[in-house]
Amino acid sequence: MALCSPFLVTPINPDLRSFSPAKTSLKSSRKAKRSRSLILTNAVKNEISSSSKPTKLVTFLGKGGSGKTTASIFAAQHYAMSGLNTCLVIHSQDPTAEYLLNCKIGPSPIKCNDNLSAVRLETTKMILEPLKRLKQADARLNMTQGVLEGVVGEELGVLPGMDSIFSALELERLVGFFSNVAQRNNEKVKFDVVVYDGISTEETLRMIGATSKSRLYLKYLRSLAEKTDLGRIAGPSLLRLVDEALSSNGRGVNLNGKMSSEIWDNLEQTLEKGSLVFTEPHKFGCYIMMDPTNTLSINSALRYWGCAIQAGVQISGAFGVSAPNSPASLAEKVKIDFSPLPSASIPYFKLGKDLNWNEIMVGEHSKDARDLLSETTDKSFLSSVKFDPSNKSVTLFMPGFDKSEIKLYQFRGGSELLVEAGDQRRVVRLPSQIQGKVGGAKFVDRSLVITMR
Repeated sequence: MALCSPFLVTPINPDLRSFSPAKTSLKSSRKAKRSRSLILTNAVKNEISSSSKPTKLVTFLGKGGSGKTTASIFAAQHYAMSGLNTCLVIHSQDPTAEYLLNCKIGPSPIKCNDNLSAVRLETTKMILEPLKRLKQADARLNMTQGVLEGVVGEELGVLPGMDSIFSALELERLVGFFSNVAQRNNEKVKFDVVVYDGISTEETLRMIGATSKSRLYLKYLRSLAEKTDLGRIAGPSLLRLVDEALSSNGRGVNLNGKMSSEIWDNLEQTLEKGSLVFTEPHKFGCYIMMDPTNTLSINSALRYWGCAIQAGVQISGAFGVSAPNSPASLAEKVKIDFSPLPSASIPYFKLGKDLNWNEIMVGEHSKDARDLLSETTDKSFLSSVKFDPSNKSVTLFMPGFDKSEIKLYQFRGGSELLVEAGDQRRVVRLPSQIQGKVGGAKFVDRSLVITMR
């Protein structure tokens, strides 16, 4: 089971900057020049301050039909109208976003309104750029002796699994999980917020947990490369080809064809850096979506909450789409079911008519949702893991599951606890005071309490 250490964090979303024109009364042309100079200086300072902040990735999890696309568009409009340069990223052929935004969305970012751009990811087109970089690297290294140059990208089809892989590459380009701020600012457009509406919740969870899960595979690849003849022969050349391709995009690590512990340590640190992004609320916001009128949708949302914890993600809040004339008791029920998560309702949008987003976003029925998306106060969330050395027990918070669905394993002398649930695996490292064998387990209030002996 791959390591997805539980995280105790408090959701702190980025400050939403609101820009308003400065009002200055000028009595002379000299004062006017000084004022313009001051405004220009402040603008430059603001731009520098904005560029130094990391791009935040926001996404929504939930059952199909729960309103993930509606919530993504609402969030994108909210951040854009707050003055943040926002990009809505859609990875499906569903035209709902085009209807709601009244904007034709294509494979390149298109500006829909002030501060808001939108792009539709198409894997058939995303294949071309990485292939181009590989060809350029191969031309410099001459590893395939021209064979790679004969591959025509436009004739390649999409195979299962490619959608997630290329989506992750595109999000890395927009957000910069592994890049520093300076590298990200070399991009043509620097977004403050990227809102991602993925293919499915399962695929999004796989992408979120990919960096932490990959570290285990990297460990075994390193062993294979250092301890086998095949690895020692082929490893340096393959790593050099990959590094040359990344270097053409400004993200190489200068491997120089060498195979050493420093190279592997660098790769390990890169993956660790990428996995930490999903534990930092100012860099990543993940919300649960549901239809409050549908019990199945609510139960699915609870389960996805548990799956997100298994993937190593801290959920920031829960949203429901408020249907017309829905009773207030539904919102109260959602608050109870998803406590201690903060929750809010997103207004229902009817397709087939133009929407006045300015009116929607300032309306009273949108206030709670806007407040949750721009939450800046500390809130106490239930930790996904608690250790009790005095009772030699571990408590795992696992909403959406029951005891029969959870499997526990132990390896390496009882220093780690492997937890399997929701088609996800994670490792919980035990403190020395409670290391040992599992003596028993019971399910209490959405939590699994494990006693060690």
